[in-house]
Amino acid sequence: MKKEPVASSQQPECYRTASDDETVALGRTIARSLPKKVCVLLIGNLGAGKTTLAKGIIHGLGFAEPDEVASPTYTLIHEYGEGRVYHIDLYRLDEAKQAATLGLDDIFDRDAVVLIEWGERFPELMPRPRMEIRLLAVGEDQRQIETINIL
Repeated sequence: MKKEPVASSQQPECYRTASDDETVALGRTIARSLPKKVCVLLIGNLGAGKTTLAKGIIHGLGFAEPDEVASPTYTLIHEYGEGRVYHIDLYRLDEAKQAATLGLDDIFDRDAVVLIEWGERFPELMPRPRMEIRLLAVGEDQRQIETINIL
């Protein structure tokens, strides 16, 4: 895992990982800096590594081993640590009103880390402040990952 330099704290922090293991390790590193209440959008195309990064974040927070974390594509929401972490996937939803029926506002009000895949599809439902993590596959196993806080 290589951290790329940035000009200031206002800029995104940029990383490059060269394997799934490095992406999980980066997730563990990111987890250490997260407050106990935060919404994190995981943004990227299919196969960009969103769930892989989520595995590391959830593991880094101490709530599951990486191999116990799966994409919530069909169940929409997975909960870890008795409500301390939520992993949400909005890929299969077509309209904001469908996402609104999931009780996202209630989840956002909890003291929890909320990881959301495909949340950028419904920006009107996403809270501020939040963190956005953008993932881009730049090779078979390599990923470029940027984190930025949105106020």
